[in-house]
Amino acid sequence: MNVVVLVKQVPDTGSERRLSGSDHALDRESTEAVLDEINERAVEEALRIRETHGGEVTIVCMGPGRATEAIRKALSMGADRAVYLCDEALRGSDAVQTAKALAHVVGTIESVDLVVAGDEATDGRIGAVPAMVAESLGWPQLTHARTVGIEGTTVTVEREADAGLMRLAASLPAVVSVAEKINEPRYPSFKGIMAAKKKPVQVLSLADAGIDASEVGLANGGSRVLESAPTPPKQAGQRVTDDGAGGVRLVEFLAGQKLV
Repeated sequence: MNVVVLVKQVPDTGSERRLSGSDHALDRESTEAVLDEINERAVEEALRIRETHGGEVTIVCMGPGRATEAIRKALSMGADRAVYLCDEALRGSDAVQTAKALAHVVGTIESVDLVVAGDEATDGRIGAVPAMVAESLGWPQLTHARTVGIEGTTVTVEREADAGLMRLAASLPAVVSVAEKINEPRYPSFKGIMAAKKKPVQVLSLADAGIDASEVGLANGGSRVLESAPTPPKQAGQRVTDDGAGGVRLVEFLAGQKLV
């Protein structure tokens, strides 16, 4: 069972995140960067699948030069190798461009049975890239999984929805995106951290991956941020004291805000 895990380096949610002033793209150099937490869960699930069914786990990442830190974190957890798409022309690529580029990279890897990804990155919060990768590959997609099972050539997932649990199945190869409740990712051991330094990382340019530069980048995107502004300061709340008519006053307040 050869599993590819899509990972992304994102700004640490505990640090201040900024957009660049010129083009409103995310300023990745001005903040601490980490492997996205949901990607750690995707890596963990891929490792568990390998432990049960054998095979290999390959990390696929797209991003600027410092994204190698996220790749090494995934390798230190136990992944076998990585393929890293790094090219200055990728800067500012939108979700559709990103998904197509990642699908190109997956296409360069032999005998992939399953692609696992987090269901939503903490920076863009688009939540559609795994589905778009599946569409680009022409593979079935099973999204928002809280469990993943493999039986023969079939992958099954359990998805938590508003109406209850849904059980879905598809033939391999397929793309699965995982939700936060799927597992608790393991911590890299000292042995794993040291071993990660020697694991192979194949670096691809756009040309290496067979991607035309006109298909990616800020200038060629289908969406663009035209302007941005800081979040306004939080306003003080209004206290309602219940002196016998608190309920009425609360409803009046909500009605004034057009919330009821």
